[in-house]
Amino acid sequence: MKHVLPRFTRPIKSEDDPLMDVSYWSKAIDAYDAKNYKKALIETINSINSNVLKDHSTEDDIQVTQGQGSAEISISITQDTFTIRAPFVKITEKTNKVALFRRVAEINLNPLTLAQIHLRDNVLWFEYETPLELCQPYKVYDLLREISVYADNYDDEFIEKYKAEFYKESSITPLSEMEKEAVWQQISDILEDYNNYSLFFKEKRWNDFQWDIIVISLLKIVNIPCVHGTLRTKLEEYVNNLFNGQIDFNHRIDKGMNFMQKLLAKPKEEFMEDIYHAKALISLKWRSSNEILQDYAKNLEQYVNSYVKKNNNLMLCYYLQYSFLKMIYNYNLEEHHQNVIYDTLEKVSGKELHDARPILLNTFNAFLNGTAGSSGEKKKEKKNLFSKLFS
Repeated sequence: MKHVLPRFTRPIKSEDDPLMDVSYWSKAIDAYDAKNYKKALIETINSINSNVLKDHSTEDDIQVTQGQGSAEISISITQDTFTIRAPFVKITEKTNKVALFRRVAEINLNPLTLAQIHLRDNVLWFEYETPLELCQPYKVYDLLREISVYADNYDDEFIEKYKAEFYKESSITPLSEMEKEAVWQQISDILEDYNNYSLFFKEKRWNDFQWDIIVISLLKIVNIPCVHGTLRTKLEEYVNNLFNGQIDFNHRIDKGMNFMQKLLAKPKEEFMEDIYHAKALISLKWRSSNEILQDYAKNLEQYVNSYVKKNNNLMLCYYLQYSFLKMIYNYNLEEHHQNVIYDTLEKVSGKELHDARPILLNTFNAFLNGTAGSSGEKKKEKKNLFSKLFS
């Protein structure tokens, strides 16, 4: 039997999924260095999500409110001050207030580093206020991401353990019928491939490769932008556990295989409950840049070189597949970087190992050399250089 790689279909795009734009980030850093603090703050927000301030005049004071899951993040920018307020749960008569407030006090000490949770009118809010001159871009990015991540994490905990209530329902948009069918077909293909490859590895007694096919399958599903809710939470939990070197390797495989069996048995209707478009201020993934992705590739280099030297195409192809998928999982990528990965995975879909190897290696080397999707980047850099020379 010829060994071909699992299928890959590019996920449908979601206009609500904020993509990184490094050109804004560069402008933010330059403006802050030039002590143009309001411009630096505006460009930082643009780099996070260019749609947020699109319809707002940046000359006057700015007031913006954007949903982030069940939280609601309000941003205020005056000539002197930057303020964030994010209500995320309500206190009711059924709430175990003593236990909840004790937990809030713990969270305010750790893990929160900048924002704090406050109680106002029976609503718990994340709040932070600072002068504009202290709005260094890295700090603002960390602050907005911290609030968004922890609002998303703690609302479920506070509701489940302490009987609080969501501040508001998440702002969601159902998929069109065509989108629903496309997503369901993609998930069905992923699960079918998982089942076939898992059985193949079992027959060959290549037990370690069960880990690879589980990781590849879960990353393909969780990287679909319109997967949300409990499904995304469980997928993220298992992805993180599978990459957790503190857990015994065989235990990770066993737990992962059990979870995959549950997904295989899950009816379409249950999947579709957690598949929709949802607005967000900021991606919960980490900020990316050409340099950040170069460093990511450098961390893979030792293993890639080892597999190349041993001419182990099986290990090489599976390693690079899940590493590229993990890059999308970890980082909020610019569109040209995302497209480089999607193009590569589409090209190797269904190919034999010796045919897939050079395609995967070319993309890996492009990230390693900082040239992935470089045609657009070089034009931008050239333009920025000349604009600086003649400004």
